[in-house]
Amino acid sequence: MANIVYSMSGEGRGHATRARAVVEAMRGRHRLTLFASDCAYEMLSALYDNTEVSVRRVPGLRFAYNGPGRVDLLGTIALATQLRFRMKRHVTEALRELDRIKPDLVIADFEPILPRAARVARVPFVSFDHQHYLVASDLSHLPFWLRQQANLAAPFVRSLYNWQQATIVSSFYAPPLKRAYRDTTWVGTLMRPEVLRAQPEAGDHLVAYIRRHAAESTLGALAASGREVRVYGLGAQPSQGKLRFLPIDERAFLADLASCTAVVTTAGNQLVGEAMYLGKPLLVMPEKLNFEQAVNAYFLEQSGAGWAERTELTPERLAAFIDAVPMLRQRIRRESVCGNRAAVEALERQLYIPALPAAGSRPALPPSGRAAVGGWRLA
Repeated sequence: MANIVYSMSGEGRGHATRARAVVEAMRGRHRLTLFASDCAYEMLSALYDNTEVSVRRVPGLRFAYNGPGRVDLLGTIALATQLRFRMKRHVTEALRELDRIKPDLVIADFEPILPRAARVARVPFVSFDHQHYLVASDLSHLPFWLRQQANLAAPFVRSLYNWQQATIVSSFYAPPLKRAYRDTTWVGTLMRPEVLRAQPEAGDHLVAYIRRHAAESTLGALAASGREVRVYGLGAQPSQGKLRFLPIDERAFLADLASCTAVVTTAGNQLVGEAMYLGKPLLVMPEKLNFEQAVNAYFLEQSGAGWAERTELTPERLAAFIDAVPMLRQRIRRESVCGNRAAVEALERQLYIPALPAAGSRPALPPSGRAAVGGWRLA
C-alpha cells in the first residue's frame, strides 16, 4: 500500500470529477490525501467526510471573467500573479504537510503548489491533467487561428511545472504527439462510478451547463427550442417558461444527463467526455479567450459527436442542431472514450520507478534559503 498525494485545480468541476474516478479506483489499495481549492475542495470534502480519504484545502488558480462566457485575460493573469508572489509561503506550508504524510508519489492535476513542494522534498511527481495536451501534442494541422491560440496557452501550461517524471493526459481525443513528448501517456476521459453505472436513455429534454454567467442570446435560444431545458451552473432560480434553473447536485445532474436528448454547454473536456460516454451529442460554446476550450471544440467537431458555436447561439442554430441529433448520436463511439483503467495503470506504474530519494531524506535548502523551482523562485 502506497501513500499518495493528489492535488488539483479547483477551477470548474472537471478536475475534481477526474480525481474522484481515480480515488474510487485506488482507495482500497492505497492511502490517499487530496489537496484542492475552491469548488473542487467543496465537492470532495463533502464526498469524503468521515472516510479514510483526507481532503485538504490549498490556494488555487482561477479564471477571471468580464462578461457572460468571456474570460478576462488580464484579470486571469493578475490572479495568477498574486498566487505567484505568495508561492514561497504556500510551498513552505505544503512542505510541512508532505513531511507529515511522507508520500511515495505526488500527482498534480493543473495545480502548481504541491509539485514545487514535491521537487524540494525529492518526492516523485506525476502530471495528470487535460491541459498538458497543449504542450505535448503536435497541433500543426489545426487551422491557423486555432493554432495561434494553442501557442499562446502552451507557455502558461508549461510554466506550472515541467519537471515531472511522467506526463499523463486525459482527453476525449488524442492528437499526435510531438517528437520530444512521445513518452507521454494518453488516456481517455475519467468516469466516476456513477457514470459507469448509468443506463442512458434518449429523453426529450435538453441539459445545459453554463458556468457563472449566461448571455441573454443563449437563454433566449434555449427558451425558443420549445423543449424543457434543465439548466445547471447558474444556481437555483425561478423557472422561465420551460427553462428550469437547478442547483448543482451530482445525482440529479447525472440523472438528467443520462436521460436527455442532447447537451448544450461550454467546451470543458470532462463534461464533453462524460456526455459522449453516455451517447449524448453536444453543442458546445467555448468561452471566449479560453484557448483550451477552443481546441476542445474543434476536436469535438472533428469527432462528429457535436457542433461548436463560437459566436452567439441563435434559435435557428439550436433548432438545426436538435434536428441533427439522431445523426450525431450514431457517430459516437462510447467504447473509445473511457480512460479509467489505462489511467490507473499508468499512475500505479510510477510507484515502482525509483526516481528520487524518499521524502524523509529531504536535503536542506541552499544556503540562501531559496530554491529555484521551475522558474518560480521560492523567495
